[in-house]
Amino acid sequence: MRTTVGIIGAGPAGLLLARLLHNAGIDAVVLEARDRSYVERRQRAGILEQGTADVLRAAGAGERLDREGLRHDGIELRFDRRRHRVDFPALTGGRSVTVYAQTEVCKDLIALQLQSGGPLLFEAEALAVEDAGTDAPRIRFRYEGREDVLECAYVVGCDGFWGVARRAIPAGLAQVFERTYPFGWLGILADVPPSHDELVYARHDRGFALLSMRSPAVSRLYLQVPDGTDAGTWRDEEIWDELERRFETDDDWLLERGPITQKSVTPMRSYVHEPMRHGRLFLAGDAAHIVPPTGAKGLNLAVGDVVTFARALTHQQETGSPELLDAYSATCLRRVWQAERFSYDMTALLHRAPGATAFEDRLQLARLERIASSRAAETDLAEAYTGFPFG
Repeated sequence: MRTTVGIIGAGPAGLLLARLLHNAGIDAVVLEARDRSYVERRQRAGILEQGTADVLRAAGAGERLDREGLRHDGIELRFDRRRHRVDFPALTGGRSVTVYAQTEVCKDLIALQLQSGGPLLFEAEALAVEDAGTDAPRIRFRYEGREDVLECAYVVGCDGFWGVARRAIPAGLAQVFERTYPFGWLGILADVPPSHDELVYARHDRGFALLSMRSPAVSRLYLQVPDGTDAGTWRDEEIWDELERRFETDDDWLLERGPITQKSVTPMRSYVHEPMRHGRLFLAGDAAHIVPPTGAKGLNLAVGDVVTFARALTHQQETGSPELLDAYSATCLRRVWQAERFSYDMTALLHRAPGATAFEDRLQLARLERIASSRAAETDLAEAYTGFPFG
């Protein structure tokens, strides 16, 4: 097989890249190790920045997003039994975010790709990227019980942290920056309408809590728990009781309870691999960087990467200049590090570290007070949350 761009991974990044390239008249083949049902069911991020939603619409994947997505014009911060709303449009010149699950983004993009795009092969396991440093990289993969080779002009690895793409970059050329956190998130899905119409980020002496949603009828909630926690050790009533404690306020707000349909624990880490390019191999999304979910940046960073690549390759095809492709890693990393900073800051602001002192507790409260009382501090948060510019 031969194509211009070989894309490893049919998550939202790989699928969106395929759509952007198709719209630009550039052929691509997408290889995905899992079956279609798995891709359309795996639960991941659910917050789309303004720029991400705009890109999906421009790519032709906005119909269901506009019909079913939940536009949010702010978030609520809770601390010291108080509530403070951050008004995004008022602080950012009109920007907002949209709650629309990654599973739904994937469904929309898969349907478009199968209807009018290039080849999308499910259960096609990428085994290795070969000759990445040459002008003729290859992806060796297994499909329908036999090994095959996809010959490419370019390879984009959208295959996540454990994928094969990053391993094709020589270790001597790479630099890794990472931080692990001594806590994770116990997340639940519950068949109950959200108890608030926007996301609620709560800082509490017992730990962080987040109230989110997947739809008007399904709530998504999280609790800070020690690293290594087994979700099965938490009974449903214990989870609701702890959420109630951490969201407590001095007014009459109530947390609605309902049947819990899913429990899982998400570990917390920050990770950046530099560079994000080697020869004709380009990394995108979790293959190159991971952020703690506090800042809602993971999916949006991946979108920024593939938008940058698609623009650069289109520019090269139209002008013959490789300038933007050569700048891919540096261009993406500027945005990546701003998102890493914001995600780290939000995590440090809202989570209570094991063994935190009374001094550190008061610093957290002082920072939250500053956001609640300073338009400049509040604007910085709103601008970062609604999204850094692409490219």
